[in-house]
Amino acid sequence: MLRLGDAADSLPRTAEAGSARVDHLVVLGLVPPGARVLDIGCGDGSLLALLRDRRGVDGRGIELSREGVNACLARGLPVIQGDADTDLENYPDKSFDVVVLSQTIQATRHPRVVLEHLLRIGRQVVISFPNFGHWRVRAELAFRGRMPVTEILPEAWYETSNIHHCTIRDFVGLCRVVGARIEKATALDARGRPMRFSMPWWFWNLVGAQGVFLLRRED
Repeated sequence: MLRLGDAADSLPRTAEAGSARVDHLVVLGLVPPGARVLDIGCGDGSLLALLRDRRGVDGRGIELSREGVNACLARGLPVIQGDADTDLENYPDKSFDVVVLSQTIQATRHPRVVLEHLLRIGRQVVISFPNFGHWRVRAELAFRGRMPVTEILPEAWYETSNIHHCTIRDFVGLCRVVGARIEKATALDARGRPMRFSMPWWFWNLVGAQGVFLLRRED
């Protein structure tokens, strides 16, 4: 039985990076020092900069928005404008040690295809996403009959870029479909903090606001 929380011992226990988002610190704990990293959907570059400064990674980024690319360049990060749905096929196999997709897969048009490319491009994949199976999301739908607005899903349905909501259970199923081995996994609470005890996946599917997974393609 899959149990989440196995990554807890390797995660930073304090906000050692100052004002860094706690979920970014979780990702930080999964990336080895000096790794060659591709951060897809890197936004303003805050995670990539954290990996560079704290892990000494050789980092590259892809970002769809021009504003995000400009923010990354202002940080001195090598980032290009690109689309995860169309541009990943141009990267050769195993060209990076780690590929990171943070809070982005639910905004892609073809999540399965994107995940297959990640597993092809990187020796390891770190991926995080909001859990649409969280109890508050379920409560909004069940008792108010409305699409939820929560800490991790802060935008109204007509403004969000999220087009493929999934649960932790859904993502585990997708990993089986594409032949991805889950090496480590943890769930985060509504504040982005890791839940530091191991429980069966169905429990985290109910109380985890986010999931963070370290994957590798099965041989």
